[in-house]
Parts: sequence; C-alpha cells; structure tokens
Amino acid sequence: MQHRIGEVTLTVLGTDGRPLADRVVTVEQRRHAFAFGNIGFNFVGLVGGPEPTGDGAADLDLDRFAELWLGLFNTATLPFYWGRYEPTRGATDVARLTATARWLAERGVVVKGHPLVWHTVQPSWLLGLGLDEVERLLRERVRQVVGGFAGLIDTWDAINEAVIMPVFANGENAITPLARDRGRIAMVRLAFEEARAANPAATLVLNDFDLSSAYECLIEGVLEAGVRIDAIGLQTHMHQGYRGEEYMGAMLDRFARYGLPLHLTESTLVSGHLMPGHIEDLNDYQIPHWPTTPEGEERQADEIVRHYRSLVAHPAVQSINYWGLTDRGAWLGAPVGLIRADGTRKPSYDALSALIKGEWWLPPTEMRTDADGSVTVRGFHGDYAVAGTPFRISPEEKTTTVTVGSAD
Repeated sequence: MQHRIGEVTLTVLGTDGRPLADRVVTVEQRRHAFAFGNIGFNFVGLVGGPEPTGDGAADLDLDRFAELWLGLFNTATLPFYWGRYEPTRGATDVARLTATARWLAERGVVVKGHPLVWHTVQPSWLLGLGLDEVERLLRERVRQVVGGFAGLIDTWDAINEAVIMPVFANGENAITPLARDRGRIAMVRLAFEEARAANPAATLVLNDFDLSSAYECLIEGVLEAGVRIDAIGLQTHMHQGYRGEEYMGAMLDRFARYGLPLHLTESTLVSGHLMPGHIEDLNDYQIPHWPTTPEGEERQADEIVRHYRSLVAHPAVQSINYWGLTDRGAWLGAPVGLIRADGTRKPSYDALSALIKGEWWLPPTEMRTDADGSVTVRGFHGDYAVAGTPFRISPEEKTTTVTVGSAD
C-alpha cells in the first residue's frame, strides 16, 4: 500500500504569522483521494422526488440510508440511462438528477454519470428512425447531458459495453443497428468526442463487462485511432463467486499495460447462494426470491476485504464502485448489498468500514509541533485538517504551511 500513502511536514502558524512551537494540535483525515464509490440510484427518489411509476425508494428513510452510505463512500454513480432519462422525447429527468447531484456534492461526494451511450434501456421513440437521425439524436443527447451537468458531474461512463454493442440481440433497440453499421471504434469516438466537446474538463471512461482479449483489441483499436480516453472501466459482477486475488491481479495487469487509470466501475459479491456457473448472461438468472443467508454473509464479508485489499494494492486502480448498498431493489434481485432489505448492516458493511474508515483512515489524533512549529503527518493520500484548517497529503506535496488560531 506504500503507493497510497504519503507524508507531509506542516509548519503550523498562528494568526500572527509566527510558528506555534511545542503546541499540541489535532490532526484528522476528512476524505480519501482514492474513489471509494457506490451507486446513488436510491437518492434520486429520496432527494429528487419519486418518479410517477415509482422507483423503490419511497419506503427508505433518507437520514438512515444517507448515514450508512456516507459512512463508507465518497463517490456516487447516478443513472442516466437514456430510456429512463428521456422516456418521452423532450421530457427529461434533469430536475430530479440535478437536485440529487447537488445534494451529494454538498456533502463532499464526487458524482459520476452512467452511461452516455449504451444499447440497453433505450427510449422506444427512437425505433423506426433512420440511422442518420438516430446518430444525430445520440450526439445531441451526449452534448446536452454532459454540457448541462458540467461542473456538477464531471466524470462519465462515456460508452458502456461496446464490445457486444453491434451484435446485441436481447431486445429491439436503435443503438445496436447504428453500432453494426458504423462500427465499434466509430461509436466510441462519437461518445468521447461529443462529451469532450461539451465539457473539456470531464473524465471519460470506456466501460465494459467483457474482460477478454476482445476488450483489449477494442482498446488498442481506439487508441490507435487517436481517440483520447481517460480511464478504462472494468465490471466485476461476481454473482457466481469471487474470482480470487490471482485472477484479479492478472486481469488488472493486462489492462494496466495501456498506462491508463483503471476504474472498477461495477463490483458485486453475493451474500446468499451463488448463481449457477453455467449461466453465461447474468440477466438470464432471475428468480422470485434470492435471500441473504448467515453463511453467505460471512463469506461476503471475507471476500469483500480480500477484494478491496487486492484492488487498492494495485497501483493502476484509481476507483472502486460497488453496485448497491442495500438488497432492496438490488440488480437481478441478488443479495449483493452491504445492508439487508430491512436496513440492518451485514458483516460486509462492518468489514469494509474497518478498512476504509479504520485501517486506512486517520482519526482525530493529537500531535505536538517541534521547536520550529512543524509536525509530520503520514497517512493515505487525501484531505486532512489540523486544528480545523485543511491540508492535503499527496504524492506532489511534501511540505506545506497552515495558519490556525493561537490554540487548538
């Protein structure tokens, strides 16, 4: 973990500009630089207001849910699926998502949008339109969404699952035919260049669940075509069981060779029975009831610690986004949450908390300055405060000066 840890020497000054020598000050961590994320889908209904058809959030308690969510995570992914964002042409969900993103940002959360271009969850009003018109509308959607949320949401999954996009056959949509006609690289270029034009400061992610050589070939083709991507997104929904440190390490090494940050965009571990191994498409396994179990919860707690340790230990990994805090309304009905449907914590929540807010966190700690008014602080890269005054620990900063009151 040494690549995650830094050290900074602070010179602590009083309001008169003089060093506070031999003075006890309180140092504490406020935020990790590493992006520990989770989806914030439930917040849309809780903060932005329920959608007319209902979105499963109405019976959650915002204060309790927010306490648990904010207790672990500093980055939220919000849903921008085109078919739900704009179910009727020209009528978007911009108001609810804006309110939600602002609420999260006010609490120090970095907000990400998912996804700009995808062949699933598409608006039915695209069907029957010509390919050129679909492309024009898609380009317009990317520009409007990214430009409209610039400054509030500056990280996006620009395109999702482009490897299978031209051959996707699970339901009629207008994007698959477009991808089949234009090609994968052209679709990636469309997503990234339109998003970049709308917000040059945005961080744009190429995201996929296909971690085979097919994804590597796509990445190589995109880079050779001169398309600038900011991060490689890797999905690891492990409904069929934890893949293990050896698999994950080898996979991360394969994608790290492109010299781009790696974002673990969608990660899950179940706390009930495992999905049968013969299922190829996880969407094909949907059962009436998939309960969490005591045995499964203990397994999940052990595996989530191993999973996060191995990911954070890899220098190319920049973020981990877990796909759901609660079992209530979880994807495919799987018990992947860190809290149960009734809102109580699973062992996995406490185990992950012991890492993120325990082992990898500096709680309020009293330290004494030396004769020059200096104190050296060592910890995980991120935001800190001394006597309430903020400073950072980062690879770039080795010394800094902070001004505080004459006493802590």
